[in-house]
Amino acid sequence: MATFRDIFKYYGGYWKISLLSVGASSAFELIDLIVPYAIGQMLNILSGKPPDEIAQHSINAIASLTQQPTNQTFSLSVLLGLTFIVTVCKAPIQPWVSSWYHWLIPLKARRDQTQKAIAKILTLPLEFYDENNPGRIASRIAKGLANQTWTYPEIAGELIPEVVRLIGIFAMIWLIEWRIGLLILVSFLFILSVTLKSLKNLTDREEILDKYIEDTESRNSEIITNIKTVKAFATENSELQRQTTRLNRELKVVIDRIHRGYVTLGMSQKTIIQFCLFSVLGFSLAATAGGQISLGYFVTIYTLASMAYSELTPISNLAEVFSRRYASMIRFHEFMQLPDGADRIKLETAFQGELITPSYKFTGKVEFSHLTFGYDLEKPVLQDIDLLIHPCQTVALVGKSGSGKSTLVKLLFRYFEPKAGRILIDGDDISTLNVTAYRQRLAIVHQEVDVFNGTLLDNLIYGNRKATFEQVKEACRIAKADEFINQMPQGYYTIVGERGVRLSGGQRQRLGIARALLVDPDVLIFDEATSSLDYESERSIQLAMKNILGTRTTIIIAHRLSTIREADQIVVLDQGKIIEVGSHEELLSQRGIYQRLHSLQETGELIA
Repeated sequence: MATFRDIFKYYGGYWKISLLSVGASSAFELIDLIVPYAIGQMLNILSGKPPDEIAQHSINAIASLTQQPTNQTFSLSVLLGLTFIVTVCKAPIQPWVSSWYHWLIPLKARRDQTQKAIAKILTLPLEFYDENNPGRIASRIAKGLANQTWTYPEIAGELIPEVVRLIGIFAMIWLIEWRIGLLILVSFLFILSVTLKSLKNLTDREEILDKYIEDTESRNSEIITNIKTVKAFATENSELQRQTTRLNRELKVVIDRIHRGYVTLGMSQKTIIQFCLFSVLGFSLAATAGGQISLGYFVTIYTLASMAYSELTPISNLAEVFSRRYASMIRFHEFMQLPDGADRIKLETAFQGELITPSYKFTGKVEFSHLTFGYDLEKPVLQDIDLLIHPCQTVALVGKSGSGKSTLVKLLFRYFEPKAGRILIDGDDISTLNVTAYRQRLAIVHQEVDVFNGTLLDNLIYGNRKATFEQVKEACRIAKADEFINQMPQGYYTIVGERGVRLSGGQRQRLGIARALLVDPDVLIFDEATSSLDYESERSIQLAMKNILGTRTTIIIAHRLSTIREADQIVVLDQGKIIEVGSHEELLSQRGIYQRLHSLQETGELIA
């Protein structure tokens, strides 16, 4: 559970610089208080009265050093010179010792935390992405990072220095007239207590609003991703109405519950502040008329009190802004605290330097030994699987949907850990191997090939950035991808669009095969690579697969049995168990589940 402390820990790597910059800003705010004090003393001198003890001592010390008489002109010159130093001379120095760091720190912290957020995205378990769409995740991260970045300069550069200035003002007024200082202290505590109580209620409402907005942005992302489906079913109006309803709900929350609350709070603050300032004026005037304080002190007290009460408005505004951002910042830290997946790898960062990853080379011998697994402990998906795949052998996994074929591959890739049993490669338990180096020796072609928005070449070398152009062309030749790439406007440098929108299903499949081949894997998996393709595309993929069979260990998951006739071994799964094993001809002769599935496809019936 994220807390207020996590917001401050966000900048933890820069606390030394932060203390320096905040300290400098606070010191400058205190130095500024010399101006109303000096003006008050000038007023005393001009009215024929002596300055107070502190000012007189300073004037005498400077007169002694300069050998000048301490007359009215000299005293005014000293006070004027002091004012010049704390105003004009300070001006070019202050931005570099304070303001510079107020932005340097959050910008560097944003770089660091964005890198950590990306690392978190890469190490979360796959089931997290089954439950949360990309728009929701991206929105939470972007808002959290942006609000953390904007908040630091306001807190470190404005709020804390202004609070220090308030303390300095209170101390000066207390020394001049403690009863007026006590009045200001009580009024401040009252105003702050009312403000904090109101902001607490408003922060809770902001959290509700933040969830509403996240839902709306999530749906926007889904509309963009599925725009073809939206248009195909002519649901533009219903989508607009749905989003309009969401937006109206958000606006109602903003206006009726949040904005009204902030306006009411601002009205109350302003009224109380003006009443308190008027009270200070009255008490100060009475004390001056009664001879308890000088005219210079009267001016100083009222000037300082005006400065103090004027600070309450920006402080309240900062508190209001912080409360508006608090929910999104907390939700960002809750995201960062999500547990990593069991398949996480150790990521290399710019701060750690390059990680040393072992290099593996396998013959491709894969053994599933007494393997049992279930997403739910009470409902195993795989039960006591025993299967040996020899090097360069082609093995096909077939069975009804839900029989455990894809789960077996997920376990091979170490996305999940088996509940019982082991998976061995060349006799080594894969759980003992470096997961990064291990996965680099595997490659998979999914039913829906993921394509990034970029050039064909960028997508082809995604798994092997060091591949030469000749290697790319050879992989494309084997995968039959060169047939369509050479017809593209810019060839290998053609932009494919978001999610490969400019490519057909068959073209994406062949692109995926070529990309997998460029990794030169020891084990290559085809996960229903032709199940959603037309006959011509399927035939192209079959020819590409035929070029690969026998060159490395190949595992094929298929619904269409026509793609696996030439497999060395066909494994039939049913309800998480291996029911039949053999070649295409052997299984047909057994007249079991495989023969029934084959007959259904031959007659054009669907497999359940």
